[in-house]
Amino acid sequence: MKTEIKLVDYLSSRRSIPAFQMGEPGPDRGEIEEMLKLASRVPDHGKLAPWRFIVYRGEERVRISAELLRLALEAKPDLSDEMIEVERTRLTRTPVVIAVVSTAAPHFKIPEWEQVMSAGAVCLNLLMAANALGYSSNWLSEWFCFDERAWPVLGVKPNEKIAGFIHIGTAQVPPFERPRPELADIVTWAGEAS
Repeated sequence: MKTEIKLVDYLSSRRSIPAFQMGEPGPDRGEIEEMLKLASRVPDHGKLAPWRFIVYRGEERVRISAELLRLALEAKPDLSDEMIEVERTRLTRTPVVIAVVSTAAPHFKIPEWEQVMSAGAVCLNLLMAANALGYSSNWLSEWFCFDERAWPVLGVKPNEKIAGFIHIGTAQVPPFERPRPELADIVTWAGEAS
């Protein structure tokens, strides 16, 4: 039986587990679909749904990672053995990887920037949905998010952008805390002297 946690407690302790520190078990198709339904419940001015998902799992992750390695070697033939292994395992570090793809486009009423932010909100919701179902998750953007040569391999269309890859699995190590910004450094109280 899973332990329920209050949202405020979850948010005060939420951490990402590095993708290479996750493993099996991963979510099954039903759990992934539940995560995607939850992730889709974000602010979306105009109800445009200016994003979509691509789910990578099973052997397809191996095939795509091999293609990404090929592209990486084309760009930099002198990759070290260590970096070759990193490239070979880009999508196999976790049992499931989900691309959040922004389909933001000019609109007569809804600013494109709002559409892009909605895709970012989907990424965060997907992290939290994975955690709510008992899995660990990590939001990554890597070189192939920005390299259009990789987009056909990943299933991304030319007029789209990748908001991020959400890696989902089971933590193999306990989470660790990292430094967080001090509120005094990031908050301005309008109308008050500092």
